[in-house]
Amino acid sequence: MLFRFITIAFLIFGSASLAYSQNTSNETDTIILKGLKQYPRRNTLPVRRPVLFPETVVLNAAADLDLKVNYWRNLTSFGLNINQAAFSENWGAGGVNSLALGGQFSYKTDYTKEDKNFASELILQYGKLNNKGQLARKTVDRIFWDNKVALKLSKSWYFFGSINFESQFDMGYAFSKDAQGNEKRTLLSKFMAPGYLTESFGFEYKPVKHFFLRIGTGTARQTFVLDKDLYLTNPKNFGVVPGKTFRNELAFQLVSSYDKDVAKNLNLKGRYSMFANYEKLSSIDNRLDLTLTANVNRLINVSLAGIILYDDDTANQIQASQTMAFGLVYKFAN
Repeated sequence: MLFRFITIAFLIFGSASLAYSQNTSNETDTIILKGLKQYPRRNTLPVRRPVLFPETVVLNAAADLDLKVNYWRNLTSFGLNINQAAFSENWGAGGVNSLALGGQFSYKTDYTKEDKNFASELILQYGKLNNKGQLARKTVDRIFWDNKVALKLSKSWYFFGSINFESQFDMGYAFSKDAQGNEKRTLLSKFMAPGYLTESFGFEYKPVKHFFLRIGTGTARQTFVLDKDLYLTNPKNFGVVPGKTFRNELAFQLVSSYDKDVAKNLNLKGRYSMFANYEKLSSIDNRLDLTLTANVNRLINVSLAGIILYDDDTANQIQASQTMAFGLVYKFAN
């Protein structure tokens, strides 16, 4: 009887000691691992990954999907610039009421398929300035249309043929004053006086999309002055013999273009052309156009443009112009 009692007491005491030891161990583990994630988690069931058996399916793209590739890239742009100033009659700092309005339309298209390429660019610009007490003046006036077809010869070289047209919309004047101090104007140019039509073929170097150089080994240019009386006020008559309306020249021509975003929302566009008449290589025509455009947002931009020109059929010295504009512009591409 005593032996049974001792045995039962020993079993109860041993079970209590084992339970206490396990609880103490669990509490210690909880304190040590508190705030830490355990991997793998307890009681995590193993997941068996499914076995996939891919099957190849052959599709006829032309018949089943009816896919079409568009080889054309188009970009259209509209711009409008307005500058206005007004002063009261007693404005102490002086000033003159003025209003300037300018507009621009440009369209570029490009077709590239395999080794064939066609590109066309149209630029129309016109602007007018009216100061109180003065005759109206033009700020910009240009019609420019360039077309080119090319056949790829290597990675960066093409054989090309191009045709280019340039003229203006409105009459151009030189302004002066008579003996009484009244302003007068002298006619210098008008639509198709002059007008230029240039055909060229040769080789084009185009290593990247934003730059090209055309080497026109065979180039012809026709200069039109349809107003036969223009020489009376503009003696140079743009190189056309007075009384005639047409002049043809054969020449060597270089044309290069650069159009790239040089920084975020900042675009630089430049075009240089050189025209060397084979009969008059001592006098070479040069023209450089540069435009820097900063986009304020999607609809507003600021542009700074400049032109440097030398053509002895127009003037004996270098000509230059510069304009800065702040206005609205809308572009869409497809």
